[in-house]
Amino acid sequence: MRAQLAHRNCQELDLAIVPVRGDSARPRRKHQPPQTEMYIPPHFALTQPEHLHRIIRAHPLGALVRSGPEGLDADHIPFELDPGAGPLGTLSAHVARANPLWQRCASGTAVLVIFRGAEAYVSPSWYPSKHEAHRQVPTWNYEVVHARGRLTVRDDERFVRGLVARLSRHHEAAEPRPWKMGDSAPEFIDEMLSKIVGIEIEIDSLAGKSKLGQNREARDRLGAAETLAARGHGELAQAMRKAR
Repeated sequence: MRAQLAHRNCQELDLAIVPVRGDSARPRRKHQPPQTEMYIPPHFALTQPEHLHRIIRAHPLGALVRSGPEGLDADHIPFELDPGAGPLGTLSAHVARANPLWQRCASGTAVLVIFRGAEAYVSPSWYPSKHEAHRQVPTWNYEVVHARGRLTVRDDERFVRGLVARLSRHHEAAEPRPWKMGDSAPEFIDEMLSKIVGIEIEIDSLAGKSKLGQNREARDRLGAAETLAARGHGELAQAMRKAR
């Protein structure tokens, strides 16, 4: 009985990740996680790089986690993803020159970047079956990507200038009058660029989880999706409708 209850709880509360690793010498394939990886139910696993890249692009603010002499630390940084650079893509970003990250993490330091996609609380009251059997519990649905790789410091003006131009062009695209670096005096832009340092992370392992109610009856999953959509969680609701 205890083993059955533990397994049932793991289906709802597990936060583990199934990784996809890149190797330029081998074709991409689904990866069997090593013993150090946490367990994840197969129906929540995201293993296709294009699906993982989609979440990164839609939610580019990543939490860069590293381990140093003083323990774990993290910075929240918006990243640019180049899916064609390296076997699983490359992340690029910039940090303030005053940020000790780029000095404490020498080129080659192993890092983890976490991208959190759409997420929301799900009440059991949103499941049609709850009102019949009353055997449902609350949960949290979400999508998340973990990207691992080695950091490279890019302290050169040409790199950061190109990166800032691309990031601003992408994120300003929906504006009626998009901002561009040419709007400001060259001397001002040069000064601003001198105050930031670029970083790159070639991804060697991608791990993703898409917990969208795949382990539930379709009517319960769709019922929860409808309530989430009505409460402004359109992205998560749409993902749940498509989940199988």
